[in-house]
Amino acid sequence: MSYKRHQIMTAPAEPRAELWRLALGLVLCIVIWFGLARGIIALLGSVMEGGAYLTLLAGLQTGTTPGSLLLVLLLTGALGVGAVMVAQMLHDRRGLSLLGPWRLFRWDFLRVTGALVVLNAAVLALPPWDFLSSTQPGLPVNTWLLFLPVTLVVVFIQTGAEEVFFRGYFQSQLAARVRHPAIWLGLPSLAFGLGHYMPGVYGDNALMVAGWSVLFGLAAADLTARSGSLGAAVALHFVNNVMVFALVSLGGDMSGLALRQLPFGPGDTEAIAAFLPLDLAMIGVSWLTARLALRL
Repeated sequence: MSYKRHQIMTAPAEPRAELWRLALGLVLCIVIWFGLARGIIALLGSVMEGGAYLTLLAGLQTGTTPGSLLLVLLLTGALGVGAVMVAQMLHDRRGLSLLGPWRLFRWDFLRVTGALVVLNAAVLALPPWDFLSSTQPGLPVNTWLLFLPVTLVVVFIQTGAEEVFFRGYFQSQLAARVRHPAIWLGLPSLAFGLGHYMPGVYGDNALMVAGWSVLFGLAAADLTARSGSLGAAVALHFVNNVMVFALVSLGGDMSGLALRQLPFGPGDTEAIAAFLPLDLAMIGVSWLTARLALRL
């Protein structure tokens, strides 16, 4: 009964809900994503000087400068474009239906975002956390403020695209065909976790990070099924990623937009292993906060 509102998301998927269409659609989404991303990078190469272009390509591997990290996040937006195109061409459903009803999406997003901003501000302000002494300087404040508006827009595009693909498309199309929640909640979340399995970055913690991502995906999937729109899931993802990319990042890779950095990076095995349970607890509290904000 708690997932009754999920029918709002699955109803547009039902006329073309064959599993072969979904399997083909998932492949096409990835192909479109990579094709558009490569096209954008090639276009940049045609208008940039050779040295600057090589520097850009190197920066995409690390994300340690504002420009490189913004481009990495922006390219993820192509995944959402792919999902919208596939929904319209292969499933004969409106692309915007992947968000749920627009008014519901917008209202859920604003309410949950507001609640999570208050939650994170309280966590940063309350002891024993000491924001300044526990972190290292990132971008200078003036530079950070200059980039902040575009950072918020690009993070919204990145998180929105991932939610449109995993929850808006994959979850709703699967749920329109397979009725058991364990399957349509679980499979997209497992795929989300697989996308975050990076042994070259996280080393011995790669499986643990992927497991964290699966649980995050389940939280977002649950909010989508309970609310009937992507608004709450996008808000959860958006606030989390703003905190990670713009406020307090790990040291090293993908830190180019952060105001502060933690004194360890993704390759610090012991520090990451100790940090992940705390971060997972924060995701759990954020999920509960989102449910309270929506009174679900």
